Amino acid sequence: MNKYVKRYFIDAMSGMAQGLFASLLIGTIIKTLGQQLLRLSVNPVFQFLVNAGNFATDAHVVGAAMAVGIGFAMKVPALVLFSLVAVGSAANVTGGAGGPLAVLIIAIIAAELGCLVSKKTKVDIIVTPAVTILVGALLTVLTAKYIGMAASSIGKVIVWATKLHPFWMGMLVSAIVGIALTLPISSAAICAAFGLTGLAGGAAVAGCCAQMVGFAILSFRENKWGGILSQGLGTSMLQMPNIIKNPKVWIPPTLASIITGPIATCLFKMEMNGAAVSSGMGTCGLVGQIGVISGWFEPSEVAIGHGASAITPGALDWIGLILVCFILPGLLSWAFGFLLRKIGWIKDGDLSLDVQEKQTPAKVESITTTTTEQTENKE
Repeated sequence: MNKYVKRYFIDAMSGMAQGLFASLLIGTIIKTLGQQLLRLSVNPVFQFLVNAGNFATDAHVVGAAMAVGIGFAMKVPALVLFSLVAVGSAANVTGGAGGPLAVLIIAIIAAELGCLVSKKTKVDIIVTPAVTILVGALLTVLTAKYIGMAASSIGKVIVWATKLHPFWMGMLVSAIVGIALTLPISSAAICAAFGLTGLAGGAAVAGCCAQMVGFAILSFRENKWGGILSQGLGTSMLQMPNIIKNPKVWIPPTLASIITGPIATCLFKMEMNGAAVSSGMGTCGLVGQIGVISGWFEPSEVAIGHGASAITPGALDWIGLILVCFILPGLLSWAFGFLLRKIGWIKDGDLSLDVQEKQTPAKVESITTTTTEQTENKE
């Protein structure tokens, strides 16, 4: 069971997130940069940036990138991997706003069936891609539309509920997505699958930042500036072995996320209307912040579907972004950590990244290996 959970819910989802990053996310960043530069001067180079971004964000390209990422993470044979290009493209386009979830499910099934026949015949070059593509195409025709609709509906309910009850939903979304980011699963893939944008996306960004910046500041006495960079700009998953040894170290950043979530939704009304995958990235490569900024000027199709429109950000928007994503997570996590150290719940060395693999039980060593792989995926 653990093998399948890792393969489908950890490896496959992380691969999907990488595919999204290498297409939709980076394409959106490039296109937004080109568009903003064109406002200053009409230049062929700036127009090229816009065109390049459009190529990368095309639904067919994004679907193909996600499926290939899934197949690569699952370590499927080459012919299966290449055949997933067609499967992912079809599933994402047919799935509509909920396309990422359709790609995840259909690509996994098509890949596994492709693996079953791979290298079993003398005409493998025909059989393996044929089975992979035909299975993926059949599943796309039969299910992609409905999987996409279900995922989109769940996302709309979360977005709607956050607008209706920004305090409680801001708290809930921030805490859940932040916890998912630190666990060895892909919070980015979850946000993309359900299309979390708007206030819900802003709360998700807040929760992820609380975990990443929170752990970076909380563990500064053990990990110094290297820990700031590896956790603050990398991933808080690095702390999973320490969390297993002493779960109390997870309290400060989680409490910080519970506080910063409603601050983002109620006080600053911070919305993340860029690519939905950005909602689950936090400060990893500053992707969450870039998503918020790009969403101000050009909301994504998913965000527009949720009622978003372009805005001209004011001083309060910028202040909110800096406070929610960087300053408050650090201050709150440090304060809560200070109290927990005083009462002995957190001791010196509990958050060290240097000694995680020394004299650890087998379970911790296994989680450490998984965490290292996921860190590479997040980066």
